[in-house]
Amino acid sequence: MKISSGFRSIAVAAIVTASMGFASAAHADSGTIRFAVYKAAFFVGGSGGEGTLTFHGRRYPISVGGVSGGLAFGVSKTYFQGTVRHIKRARDVTGVYGAAGGGGALGKGAQVIVMSNDKGARLELTGRQVGLQVNADLSGMSISLR
Repeated sequence: MKISSGFRSIAVAAIVTASMGFASAAHADSGTIRFAVYKAAFFVGGSGGEGTLTFHGRRYPISVGGVSGGLAFGVSKTYFQGTVRHIKRARDVTGVYGAAGGGGALGKGAQVIVMSNDKGARLELTGRQVGLQVNADLSGMSISLR
Protein backbone atom coordinates (compact mmCIF):
# COMPACT_ATOMS: atom_id res chain seq x y z
CA MET A 1 0.00 0.00 0.00
CA LYS A 2 1.41 3.36 -1.04
CA ILE A 3 0.92 6.38 1.26
CA SER A 4 0.78 9.79 -0.39
CA SER A 5 3.29 12.40 0.71
CA GLY A 6 0.44 14.81 1.62
CA PHE A 7 -1.11 12.26 3.97
CA ARG A 8 2.31 11.49 5.43
CA SER A 9 2.94 15.22 6.06
CA ILE A 10 -0.41 15.60 7.82
CA ALA A 11 0.26 12.51 9.95
CA VAL A 12 3.72 13.78 10.96
CA ALA A 13 2.28 17.23 11.81
CA ALA A 14 -0.44 15.61 13.93
CA ILE A 15 2.12 13.50 15.81
CA VAL A 16 4.39 16.49 16.43
CA THR A 17 1.44 18.59 17.65
CA ALA A 18 0.28 15.82 19.99
CA SER A 19 3.83 15.35 21.28
CA MET A 20 4.10 19.07 22.04
CA GLY A 21 0.80 18.88 23.95
CA PHE A 22 2.06 15.94 26.00
CA ALA A 23 5.38 17.65 26.61
CA SER A 24 3.69 20.84 27.84
CA ALA A 25 1.40 18.82 30.11
CA ALA A 26 4.46 17.00 31.45
CA HIS A 27 6.04 20.35 32.36
CA ALA A 28 2.94 21.53 34.24
CA ASP A 29 3.40 21.76 37.99
CA SER A 30 1.30 22.06 41.11
CA GLY A 31 1.05 24.33 44.11
CA THR A 32 -0.95 24.69 47.29
CA ILE A 33 -3.80 27.07 47.91
CA ARG A 34 -5.59 28.30 51.04
CA PHE A 35 -8.42 30.78 51.26
CA ALA A 36 -11.41 31.72 53.36
CA VAL A 37 -14.77 32.49 51.76
CA TYR A 38 -17.79 34.20 53.28
CA LYS A 39 -21.08 33.17 51.69
CA ALA A 40 -24.62 34.50 52.06
CA ALA A 41 -27.55 33.11 50.11
CA PHE A 42 -31.30 33.19 49.78
CA PHE A 43 -31.85 31.26 46.51
CA VAL A 44 -29.23 33.48 44.87
CA GLY A 45 -26.00 33.76 46.78
CA GLY A 46 -22.79 35.68 46.74
CA SER A 47 -19.39 34.91 48.20
CA GLY A 48 -16.05 36.60 48.61
CA GLY A 49 -12.76 36.05 50.32
CA GLU A 50 -9.01 36.01 50.10
CA GLY A 51 -6.09 33.70 50.60
CA THR A 52 -2.71 32.57 49.34
CA LEU A 53 -1.36 30.48 46.47
CA THR A 54 2.05 28.93 47.15
CA PHE A 55 3.87 28.02 43.94
CA HIS A 56 7.59 27.24 43.53
CA GLY A 57 8.28 28.49 47.04
CA ARG A 58 6.66 31.90 46.50
CA ARG A 59 3.43 33.09 48.09
CA TYR A 60 0.90 34.96 45.94
CA PRO A 61 -2.08 36.74 47.52
CA ILE A 62 -5.40 35.87 45.84
CA SER A 63 -8.95 37.20 45.87
CA VAL A 64 -11.98 34.95 45.52
CA GLY A 65 -15.52 35.91 44.51
CA GLY A 66 -18.53 34.02 43.34
CA VAL A 67 -22.23 33.62 42.76
CA SER A 68 -24.61 30.70 43.13
CA GLY A 69 -28.20 29.95 42.23
CA GLY A 70 -30.62 27.19 43.12
CA LEU A 71 -31.81 25.97 46.47
CA ALA A 72 -29.51 27.85 48.82
CA PHE A 73 -29.94 29.79 52.03
CA GLY A 74 -27.90 30.80 55.03
CA VAL A 75 -24.65 32.46 55.98
CA SER A 76 -21.31 30.70 56.38
CA LYS A 77 -17.56 31.00 56.31
CA THR A 78 -15.52 28.21 54.77
CA TYR A 79 -11.78 27.71 55.14
CA PHE A 80 -10.52 25.91 52.03
CA GLN A 81 -7.13 24.32 51.49
CA GLY A 82 -5.81 22.03 48.83
CA THR A 83 -3.80 21.57 45.68
CA VAL A 84 -3.75 23.37 42.35
CA ARG A 85 -2.61 21.04 39.58
CA HIS A 86 -1.67 21.53 35.92
CA ILE A 87 -0.26 25.05 36.18
CA LYS A 88 2.94 26.40 34.62
CA ARG A 89 2.93 29.82 36.28
CA ALA A 90 1.06 31.43 39.16
CA ARG A 91 -1.36 33.34 36.95
CA ASP A 92 -2.69 30.04 35.50
CA VAL A 93 -4.77 29.69 38.69
CA THR A 94 -6.73 32.85 37.80
CA GLY A 95 -10.05 32.51 36.08
CA VAL A 96 -13.58 31.26 36.52
CA TYR A 97 -14.37 27.87 38.03
CA GLY A 98 -17.79 26.24 37.97
CA ALA A 99 -19.37 23.52 40.08
CA ALA A 100 -22.65 21.85 40.85
CA GLY A 101 -23.06 20.53 44.33
CA GLY A 102 -24.83 20.40 47.59
CA GLY A 103 -24.07 20.49 51.25
CA GLY A 104 -24.89 22.04 54.51
CA ALA A 105 -23.63 23.14 57.87
CA LEU A 106 -25.28 23.80 61.17
CA GLY A 107 -22.52 25.14 63.33
CA LYS A 108 -19.74 23.17 61.66
CA GLY A 109 -19.53 21.19 58.44
CA ALA A 110 -17.15 19.98 55.76
CA GLN A 111 -16.84 20.31 52.00
CA VAL A 112 -14.84 18.65 49.23
CA ILE A 113 -14.65 20.31 45.81
CA VAL A 114 -12.82 19.58 42.55
CA MET A 115 -13.03 22.28 39.85
CA SER A 116 -11.15 23.34 36.71
CA ASN A 117 -10.78 26.61 34.86
CA ASP A 118 -10.38 27.35 31.15
CA LYS A 119 -6.55 27.24 31.43
CA GLY A 120 -6.66 23.65 32.66
CA ALA A 121 -5.83 24.45 36.30
CA ARG A 122 -7.50 21.94 38.59
CA LEU A 123 -8.42 22.79 42.19
CA GLU A 124 -8.72 19.89 44.63
CA LEU A 125 -10.03 21.41 47.85
CA THR A 126 -11.27 20.40 51.26
CA GLY A 127 -12.99 22.87 53.52
CA ARG A 128 -14.19 23.44 57.05
CA GLN A 129 -17.45 25.34 57.11
CA VAL A 130 -18.86 27.36 60.01
CA GLY A 131 -22.37 28.85 60.09
CA LEU A 132 -25.83 27.91 58.91
CA GLN A 133 -25.83 27.02 55.23
CA VAL A 134 -27.92 24.63 53.12
CA ASN A 135 -27.42 24.38 49.39
CA ALA A 136 -28.14 22.34 46.28
CA ASP A 137 -27.04 24.70 43.56
CA LEU A 138 -24.88 25.67 40.62
CA SER A 139 -22.07 27.98 41.56
CA GLY A 140 -19.23 29.84 39.98
CA MET A 141 -16.07 31.11 41.60
CA SER A 142 -13.50 33.53 40.26
CA ILE A 143 -9.90 33.62 41.49
CA SER A 144 -7.57 36.53 40.78
CA LEU A 145 -4.07 37.45 41.88
CA ARG A 146 -3.93 40.59 44.02
